[in-house]
This record gives sequence, structure tokens and C-alpha cells, in this order.
Amino acid sequence: MGIAGGNTVPSAFASSSTRPNSRYSSGVRNRSRRVSLTGISLIELGELFPNEDAAREWFEAKRWPDEERPCPRCVDGVGRPVPNENRMPYRCVRCHKFFSVRTGTALERSKVPLKKWAYAIYLSVTSLKGVSSMKLHRDIGVTQKTAWFMAHRIREAWGLDDYAPPFAGPVEVDETYMGGEEKNRHASKKMHISGPSDKVAVVGIKDCETNEVAAKPVASTDGPTLKGFVRENAAKGAEIFTDDHAAYHGLPQHTAVNDSVGEYVGWRTRTESRASGQC
Repeated sequence: MGIAGGNTVPSAFASSSTRPNSRYSSGVRNRSRRVSLTGISLIELGELFPNEDAAREWFEAKRWPDEERPCPRCVDGVGRPVPNENRMPYRCVRCHKFFSVRTGTALERSKVPLKKWAYAIYLSVTSLKGVSSMKLHRDIGVTQKTAWFMAHRIREAWGLDDYAPPFAGPVEVDETYMGGEEKNRHASKKMHISGPSDKVAVVGIKDCETNEVAAKPVASTDGPTLKGFVRENAAKGAEIFTDDHAAYHGLPQHTAVNDSVGEYVGWRTRTESRASGQC
């Protein structure tokens, strides 16, 4: 089943192709491949995992189909059941270390029940656009922080880490210039030019609902570049808020905010922190 890593999608959950393998390539999301997934229904999933014991048995059967339990710590040994030990129910006969079905997998060092992990994996691999941490925390009853941790582990283990769904919005978009000031550069590195030309242009987008952020450096802040970035990262129909830069004109569901008259206080500050990943 591939719970130790790799990009294998659990066959009991879904079949056919896996997801794109590069979430951020030079800062841009990869949405070049389409995904077609088929599998069991949510009702069938509930019947498959009625309780925690059923979930544990399912994960163990997928990881150890031959009923032998190779030790994930020393590799050469085999695990034997340990009476009255719930968290680490097996002990290697060679290295004498304890382990469980979670050890050496994406589920290691997690106290989240296996049943919730099963639901999280199901939602992640059967959703064409992925699943956000906000949705995951609502659907399986964990905190948003825990949901983010689980989603990250799942994406990493099954090759989904480089894929992210577009922001449903409303979204805020803006660009800024980043880099050290000319006066602070070493004499050998001074560019002897002024204005933004000695800095790197960065465009950022933030989902106002989930507070998730994406940003990338761009070679230009013209219309095709900025609108292309928005289309890659905002879902169809999402409300889009930008400053009054003409490059954004023509975007659907677009509202331009006039910075010069104070329509949006603090816009530039948030944009710069967004571009640096601190928003």
C-alpha cells in the first residue's frame, strides 16, 4: 500500500493515476496533469473502518500481507506480539526494539487514531483538486494544525506534496519588490542603478478563507505574467481583490482597490509579509 513512502495510491481507496509531482517548481504550482480517480464510496469507507481495531487490522494487512512483520528498525529481524502493549504491540526478536504499524511510515509519531488517518488518506487521494487543511479539520474532527500536519504527511508519502488545489477564495493578490538596498551592498556587488530594477519582483496570493499563501518571483509585472499567476492559483469563480495596477484588469470576479486613497489599509505590508511566507 505504500504507507512507508513513495507515490503509490492505496488500491482500496482509489485506482488509476497518481497526482502531479511538483507542488512548487520555482515557486509555481504545477497543474499540468489531469487526474482520474475511481474507488469506493464514503459509505463503503465507513463500513470498512467501523472502529479503531478495524482500521489497525486493515493497515497491518496492507503493510504485512504475508502476516510476517519485518522490523522497520533493523530490517533483518521479525516482530513478535507483545502482551498488553497497545502503542507498540510488536517487539523485534533481533534488535529487541518495539514497533507498530505506524513505525517508519507517514503515520509515525502521531497520536491521531488510525481510523481518522484512513479517512484523511481517502479524502486526499480521491479529491481531484486535493483537500485543504481547513476542510480536513472539519471533516474528520481534528484541529486545523493537526489537519495541516496530516495533509503534509500524506502529500509527502504518496507523492502529493507538490500538488495543491487552487484557492477557492476570496483571494488577495499583489506584487512587491524584494532585495537588499543598494547602499547596503558590498562595493563589488553594487549595481549602480536605482529603483525596483535592482530588486526581484515577487507576486503573492492569499486565500482569505483559509489564510493559505502562495508566492513566486517573476521576471515581469505585466498583464500576461500576473494574470497567468492568478489563473494558476485561484479557482474558477473565486473573488479576486488586487490593487489598481492595470495588469490585473480583465480578470473575472475582479475588484480593484485604490491604495492611493486608502481603500485598503495595510495592503502593502500584508503583501510583503505574504511574499516572504509570514502572512
